[in-house]
Amino acid sequence: MARTRRSQAIIQFALFCGILLFVNILANTFYAHLDLTEEKRFTLTGPTQEMLKGLNDRIYIQVLLDGEFPAGFKRLQTATREMLDDFRSVSSLVDYRFEDPTVGTLEEVKERRKALADQGIMPVNLRVAEQGKSTQKIIYPVAVVHYGNQRIPVKLLESESPTLNQEVVINNSVSLLEYKFANAIKKIRSPERQIILFTKGHGELDELHTADLERSLNQFYDTDRIALDSVIQIKPRECALLVVAKPQTAFSEQEKFKIDQYVMNGGRMLWLIDRMNADLDSMRGNPPRFFPTDYSINLEDMLFRYGARIQPDLILDLECSKISLVVGQMGNSPQFDLFPWYYHPAVLPTGRHPIVKNLDRVDMHFCSSIDTIRTKTPVKKTVILTSSRYSRLQFSPIDLSFDILKYQPDPEKFNKGMQPVGVLLEGTFPSNYDNRVSQEMLAGLQQLGLEFKPVSVPTRMLVISDGDIASNFVRDAANKEWFPLGFNRFEKITYANKELMLNAVEYLIDPTGVIEARTKEVKLRLLDTVKAQKEQAQWRLINIAIPLVFLGLFGWFFNWRRKKRYGGK
Repeated sequence: MARTRRSQAIIQFALFCGILLFVNILANTFYAHLDLTEEKRFTLTGPTQEMLKGLNDRIYIQVLLDGEFPAGFKRLQTATREMLDDFRSVSSLVDYRFEDPTVGTLEEVKERRKALADQGIMPVNLRVAEQGKSTQKIIYPVAVVHYGNQRIPVKLLESESPTLNQEVVINNSVSLLEYKFANAIKKIRSPERQIILFTKGHGELDELHTADLERSLNQFYDTDRIALDSVIQIKPRECALLVVAKPQTAFSEQEKFKIDQYVMNGGRMLWLIDRMNADLDSMRGNPPRFFPTDYSINLEDMLFRYGARIQPDLILDLECSKISLVVGQMGNSPQFDLFPWYYHPAVLPTGRHPIVKNLDRVDMHFCSSIDTIRTKTPVKKTVILTSSRYSRLQFSPIDLSFDILKYQPDPEKFNKGMQPVGVLLEGTFPSNYDNRVSQEMLAGLQQLGLEFKPVSVPTRMLVISDGDIASNFVRDAANKEWFPLGFNRFEKITYANKELMLNAVEYLIDPTGVIEARTKEVKLRLLDTVKAQKEQAQWRLINIAIPLVFLGLFGWFFNWRRKKRYGGK
């Protein structure tokens, strides 16, 4: 009898092990999970899944975020691992490995850091507070995507911001992980490089002032300049995006017609337009004052027809960046101090649109308000950038001087609310030359093999009332030295101008792609510290006592059942 029971127990144990092994094989073969979060944080977006399913070669991701970190960075590390597991569950061709670049001998670490710096990968100096002591640790919150002989670095940590605490920065970084990895994989696999053209010949920003932006764009796109009077037609298949960046002289009607027909054929536009001729350099006179005038660029009718009008005004905002002014003299050296310059709004995007979601402040210079206009054809108008609610307007003529800084600002005068400074237009646009093209002009177009289109195919454009938003400050023109785009040379901080421009380009060229993942939101649910302090005794009792009660009940039931089963025998 005892032998039979022993054999039966062995068989049951072997059967249990076999079932466990079979379930484990099934779990590794067929991966699934149930996402019960409100914001679906653990569910990949449709475009990302389609992109991963289309992989036909191995993608290797090297994550330089291994090691021990404080709780915030530990969360970023864990979220990165979980995101890559989700990627691998869709495609087995995705592989990854976590590494710590600070491990090894001193010579090995120095050599590794130099190699990373040559790839443009720079470390972050992390402050760690432990047992009342503050220490510093060098970390690399970066991943490198490898595909064949190509590699693209992915910055996992959003820029540290003086306006956001570390928890919010980490949360924003976690929210953007899917987009960053998916975008890098998409770009590194792209067989063709699309072309972005900047117009020239009207005083637009030159190559030196867009150097940092173009350097970032050139990782994925080809950029060039185009003189509109030297071409017959601009074809959308040859130009993915046309950028008009801070023109200062008038466009001819022939040039405007070429832009118009480019849009009618599906071309995408990025308009970076200064309405008023105002900048700090114009105020170097004695006394330091300036009366800005309108730029006569002859584009107002086109933008009006497409659905936007840039007003001849300047926005003043209490939420602004600072400039440096001389406040005194010490010996032969002038003394400087920082002052808020209300004509430089520090715009904080608050919308959920993919272009601006989770962006930090953007530094804008002498921008104007934008009105949206009802159009002949259906055009969707989305305001993506606004000044703060502490804004006011100055209409032309304007007396610009530093005298405004001598007095404390009156908040009651900054009462015009949030003024649009960036508007996205999407839909079918009416031609600016509808019912204005003569028969002779139509005949000339036919001779060139061209066709006039009065209404566009569905397309999109972005209008921003500041040309300097895409301009990096040139430190030394002779040696071609510049500061990064968005870097404020007075405050020594970097605003999110470059991220805004890169997001805008990405959306304008491909709005249905993986940029959709930027709209995902991971809500930051903070602990109610007051309630936790008040109810801590109650919850400690629940967490300690209830498990012990259940354990005691289980022990009593187990002994009672054992006695009942074997006691009679």
